[in-house]
Amino acid sequence: MALSSSGHPATTRLLFSLLLVGSAAGLPERAAIDRVNRRGPSLGLVMSYVDEATALQASGYFQPWRALPFVDLYGRRYHIGSIRGVNVIYALTGQRRLNAAVTVQTLIDVFSVSGIVHYGTAGSCNDSISFGDVSVPRLVAYTGAWTWKFRSPRESSAELSFGEYNVPDGGGGENLLGSLKYRNEELYSAGKPMEEVFWLPVHSAWFRTAEQLTVVELERCNDTFCLPTAPRIVYGLKGSSADMFLDNAEYRKFLFQEFGVSTMDEESAAVVMTATSPGIPVIVFRGVSDLAGGEPTWSSTSLMNLASINALKVAVEFIAAVGKHSSTASVKR
Repeated sequence: MALSSSGHPATTRLLFSLLLVGSAAGLPERAAIDRVNRRGPSLGLVMSYVDEATALQASGYFQPWRALPFVDLYGRRYHIGSIRGVNVIYALTGQRRLNAAVTVQTLIDVFSVSGIVHYGTAGSCNDSISFGDVSVPRLVAYTGAWTWKFRSPRESSAELSFGEYNVPDGGGGENLLGSLKYRNEELYSAGKPMEEVFWLPVHSAWFRTAEQLTVVELERCNDTFCLPTAPRIVYGLKGSSADMFLDNAEYRKFLFQEFGVSTMDEESAAVVMTATSPGIPVIVFRGVSDLAGGEPTWSSTSLMNLASINALKVAVEFIAAVGKHSSTASVKR
């Protein structure tokens, strides 16, 4: 198969071009993409919920590119512009892992993207992190792939036995729902054989850069509520994703006790896995909006925008830091 100048299959490029819906400048599809890519590499910025995208739009951080502010592709709008002088293309993925993976794969295949930055909200499974805090996980896992077994008694550590949650005794025994055994993901990477993995690491060099973001002023209040303490950035914890919204205190506790999971969302693992496969740097920033079950009813609705804003603030400072490192490296070269 013939390859394009960027190393991607030419037929894949052609397919993407034919399926383009349009661009802001009304250019032919191929010309619009080429014009965007001639700006040079961009960082891909992705979020999943409308509230998370609204936080970016209202912040003033993102400066649209006047020549061509967006390209529409597969029903999604890819916004072209910059943040703190760094080229950025951002897109709202939609919820859950398939939407997230398709959006990230499109960014990587169609545009000249040097890395993927993902921000959004999450539920907390760890009592040491609270509302408004921003988690920068070192590892994420997909905890929604199971082998559903008939027998309840636990046979391995990575297993959820429903019998252990029987009411009223709650001490074990048989349950007709049996048990769930957690499964690994199949990771296909460029130049490597397929490997089964449970934990997916974010890019190590990017994580070290993020750890240097010690002075980021996070929001404590929104229009309806003020947090009792100032939120903070927490580094190096574990996050998990599944195609469900978690609102169950017992399962939240199980994830923390069994896997050490501190935050739960629906997309992070898909974003990290999709970027990791071709070797593209990737990092995740998640603001805590709820306790994933058992919290006051106001938390997830009242603090969604606050958590989104705080995650965005850390992501923006990271983008600026990455841009500064890239500029310094270019000068040295």
